[in-house]
Amino acid sequence: MSGHSKWATTKHKKAVVDAKRGKMFAKLIKNIEVAARSGGGDPAGNPTLYDAIQKAKKSSVPNDNIDRAVKRGSGLEAGGAEYMTIMYEGYGPGGVAVLIECLTDNRNRAAAEVRVGLTRNGGNLADPGSVSYMFTRKGVLIVPKSDGLTEDDLLLAVLDAGAEEVNDLGDAFEVISEATDLVPVRTALQDAGLDYDSAEASFVPSVTVPVDADGARKVIKLIDALEDSDDVQNVWSSMDISDDVAKELDED
Repeated sequence: MSGHSKWATTKHKKAVVDAKRGKMFAKLIKNIEVAARSGGGDPAGNPTLYDAIQKAKKSSVPNDNIDRAVKRGSGLEAGGAEYMTIMYEGYGPGGVAVLIECLTDNRNRAAAEVRVGLTRNGGNLADPGSVSYMFTRKGVLIVPKSDGLTEDDLLLAVLDAGAEEVNDLGDAFEVISEATDLVPVRTALQDAGLDYDSAEASFVPSVTVPVDADGARKVIKLIDALEDSDDVQNVWSSMDISDDVAKELDED
């Protein structure tokens, strides 16, 4: 788990400055629209919207874009689309399981793009239920390391709020909780004066597949291809990257 988290955290940081920035902005905006549509346009009363807005701000999405997305989603401004969430399951190179979350207004297009992304990169689409049982919905918060902050200090701040574990990712800590405890844990962080990079419900694999550097590159290429689709919001995998392999990938 931790190896994959390290790669995902590094990848998130790089995505802010790479050529996919515009595509990433569009997906963050879509999240905001959907959250506002389902729970209302007031972040104070809609934790999902609050977290979607915070994630967009931390990724440098302009405030005007965020405000317009909230208005479209809540019906105060025209132009909002009717998005549906669809989960696809598959396998990547080396038998790594992948769970693909789409947020789309066109089911047929999303299915076709997911299938193409998988088959062109050494993967294949799996039957519903054949992969998802290996993943558990969890709250995942990434907390950057600040001066003097220790793993024990962080655990003490969030334990009573429902945190289950704290993992050291190198330059950040990962806090895991039940998905239903995500908001209380995030609030506990804020009450303790601690900043966080992201707070979201994710799918965490219960069984992981160790990969070498070559295998990791193939799976990462597959995930990048899937995420290149406008309809794909998130991709989770059972890939486990060791510290040594992560170091080798960083040198690429």
